[in-house]
Formats: sequence, C-alpha cells, structure tokens
Amino acid sequence: MHTDLTQALHYLEGQILGKPHQIKLAMTCLLANGHLLIEDLPGMGKTTLSHALATVFGLEFARIQFTSDLLPADMLGVNIYNTQQGEFEFHKGPIFSQVVLADEINRASPKTQSALLEAMEEHQVSIDGQTRALPQPFFVIATQNPSYQAGTYPLPESQLDRFLMRISLGYPDNEAEKRMLRESAGMSSHHQPRQAPPLSSEQLQTLQSQVCKVHVSDPIVDYLLRLVNQSRDNSEFPYPLSPRASKALLRAAQAWALLHQRDYVLPEDLQAIFTAVAEHRLRGSQTDYRDDGLLSQRILSLTDPLAA
Repeated sequence: MHTDLTQALHYLEGQILGKPHQIKLAMTCLLANGHLLIEDLPGMGKTTLSHALATVFGLEFARIQFTSDLLPADMLGVNIYNTQQGEFEFHKGPIFSQVVLADEINRASPKTQSALLEAMEEHQVSIDGQTRALPQPFFVIATQNPSYQAGTYPLPESQLDRFLMRISLGYPDNEAEKRMLRESAGMSSHHQPRQAPPLSSEQLQTLQSQVCKVHVSDPIVDYLLRLVNQSRDNSEFPYPLSPRASKALLRAAQAWALLHQRDYVLPEDLQAIFTAVAEHRLRGSQTDYRDDGLLSQRILSLTDPLAA
C-alpha cells in the first residue's frame, strides 16, 4: 500500500506543480475520510487538484457550481411523477458521487449551503421524508472565494467545522510556473502525458481503514490535549477548538503518519497538520483564510510537546 501512496503522490505532483505540501495535506484529508475546503483566488488550480484526486483513485466525480439561485433540490435530486408507471421516481442529483466539487460554495444562499450538512456529517441525505445513503467513499471538496469579493455569503461556524481541513494553494514559484507554461505551450522536450496510477476506490477504502490502526501513544494524546486546551484557556483565541476538532486533529495526524509510511504518530505529525485543521476553526467565519496560520502557529509556539 505504501507503493500505491507514492504513485498517487507522484501523479498529483505532476498535475499541480510546486505545491508538494498542499498536495500531501489534500491526500491526508482524503485518507482521513474528511472533507476539504480550499480558499483561493480564481485560477490557482483548485478544480485541477479536485479532479486529480478523483482520477488517481478512479472515483466518480461531479462538479456543482454554486450560485445565488442554486436550490437544494438541484444538488440532492428530486422525485418526479412517472405518469406511465403511476408512481414517483427519484432522480439523483450530483451529490450522489464519490467526489463532489462544491465550486464557489460561498456564492450560494445559506439554505443551499446547509443542505450539505447532513451529507457531509452522516454520508446520507433526507429527501421527502426518505433517507438515501451516499456512495462510499464520499469526499466533498469545496472551493471558496475571499469574502471581500462581491456576491459571497460567509460560511457559518457549524459548516466550517464540518471540513476536516482548509488549505490555500497560493501562487506557484517562478520555476514551477515556467515549467507549467512550457508544458502548456508544448515547449518541453521532456513532457509526456501523465497517466494516473491504476488505483481503485477499494484500495482507497483499505487505506482509510488502515488510518485508524496507526498507533497513537498516550504522550501524543496528551500533547494534542495541551494544544486544544491552549485555545480554550487563552483569551486571545475567540473561537476555542471543540471536541470535534480534537478528533479531527487525531485522525489527520494518523493519516499524515500513514502517508509517510509509518504506523505510529510523532509530535511532528500533529505539528504538520495543525494549521490546516485548526486555523479555520480558530478564526470562525468573520475573517478570511490567512496562509500565515497566525493563530495556530501561536498555539504551537505556546505548547511544549515534551511537557510531563
């Protein structure tokens, strides 16, 4: 399975140039069976990354363009009366896919945003009094525009908390952008079409089950609790980390360790994923994502990983 992960990472790094850390975080989120929020300006590669994550594991992919007039039924599906059969037939919406890209999620109304809550938390939806299970694995990748752009509705804290991680791709460095331009113009003599490794959704589910088996020692759990309690006991953090955040940190650290071919968690694993898991929870919905991870880095600096 370690070979599978190495192949998947190599493919993704060929699709999104110059962003190895963000790619590892996105892969960690998928392995941890969470959901990913990507906030950035248009044209940074958010959709490319989303589609590549689905392709690398052979997952069914659907893209939903969130707009101000999008209705929950447009996303979930609707019952339509069949006059020939004399009964209602359910027509599935795009939410019934293994990887769902909710593009520009904060351009939809709060009512439509909230329709994702049950799907993300329970992996099921309720329509006309009937509960319908979503396919497995089920992974939501939502992209979000900065709130200062026109026509956006901020995600409430309850919705933000459903995302295991929040990342930003940012601008590529000069070398990566130069390589991208040369390849897009057919100027690179070494450029060959990249084939996705022959992985499957079953292999992904096996990897996801292995995440829970990654060993977490008591000192690691104590370190995690000290990080969480730092946000609760210190008044400079207006939005303390919840027990759901604690579980998210633990699961993400286990997935990060598995991604690095280890069956045990180190303090460095928690530190590597802490900003992506905690920053959007610490900030709430009132401020934009900041790539500096100022609040989460403050907590890391105040917390001793070796304290008794």
